[in-house]
Amino acid sequence: MLDDGAFDGRTAFRDLLQGALAAAAQQNWRELILSDATFADWPLGERSSIEALQAWATSGRSLQLIAGDFGIFEREHPRFVQWRQRWDHILVCSLCSGSGTPTVPSAIWTPGWFLHRIDPVRCRGVSGTAPERRVALRQLLDECLRHGRPGFAASTLGL
Repeated sequence: MLDDGAFDGRTAFRDLLQGALAAAAQQNWRELILSDATFADWPLGERSSIEALQAWATSGRSLQLIAGDFGIFEREHPRFVQWRQRWDHILVCSLCSGSGTPTVPSAIWTPGWFLHRIDPVRCRGVSGTAPERRVALRQLLDECLRHGRPGFAASTLGL
C-alpha cells in the first residue's frame, strides 16, 4: 500500500517512487505522469525502476514525462533511455521551459494516487489519494503540458 500524508527526506521520496512504480504494475494503472524540473535525484536509472516499468508497460498504458530539462537522462539514467526507446509508443515527453512557462512540479500523478514533492531541495512533500489534492496537482501538470513542447526524442536521426 502507498502512503498517505507527508514525507520528508530523500530516502522517503525514493521509497515512495519505487513503491509507486511497483504499484503501477500490480494494480494495473493505465496512466502515469512523472514530472520534475530535471529528474536529477529520481532513481529512474536503477534496475528495480526499469523492472517495475517493464512489468507495468503493456498495450493501452500511457506514461507522460514533463521536465524543464531532459539532459540528465543520457548521463544518469541510461537504463531508462534504453527502456524509453523500446516503449516509445506509450511514452510522451514534454519539455516545459522558457519564459512564460509555469514551474514544473516535482510529482507523480495517477488517476488514484499522487505524490507532490513541494520542497525538492529538502525532499519534502505529500502523497495520497485525496481527490481535491489530486485534481489540483493535475491542473498544475496540465498547465505545463499546455505550455510544453515535445522533448527527449526516443532516437536521434542524422542526415
